[in-house]
Amino acid sequence: MRARDITIGALLTAMAILIPVAFRGWLQVYYPPFSATLGAHVPVMLSMIFGPGVAAMVGIGSTLGFLLTMSPVIAARAAVHIVWAVLGAYLIKSRHWSFTWALVVTAPIHALGEALVVIPFGFSLYNAGVVVGVGTLIHHTIDAFTSVVLARVAGLSASKAGAPGVPAP
Repeated sequence: MRARDITIGALLTAMAILIPVAFRGWLQVYYPPFSATLGAHVPVMLSMIFGPGVAAMVGIGSTLGFLLTMSPVIAARAAVHIVWAVLGAYLIKSRHWSFTWALVVTAPIHALGEALVVIPFGFSLYNAGVVVGVGTLIHHTIDAFTSVVLARVAGLSASKAGAPGVPAP
């Protein structure tokens, strides 16, 4: 990773940690084992534009933020962010997919991953599939819309982030 990518990753990681801390209790829906913190996926989603390394870094930060503020179940769900963010970053960087399409493709992976991760904690298939899975899919969609708008306003695109074959600005 280049110094610029590490710096951007650090800023997005700080946001990924700060959002669950700052929004806890007032911009959050909590219905165990489901929780949704408004904007919590946005730093992770934006990190995908800058590559798999940055996406992994921010996903780890997101996990840490939820570990500090919520239960281990919620932190385990947040660890799934690492997987879908790295996959999305790979689709953008290596396959030259648009940011929007990468978010669309990672939505069901995100929802399924979070649904599966709560089962070992003793939650029913209904709670895992419907409450967590469907809830996560809705939350992913809302945060994806926000991320796409922010990326467009900021003028971010895979080519500006230094996609293969395209020089970085």
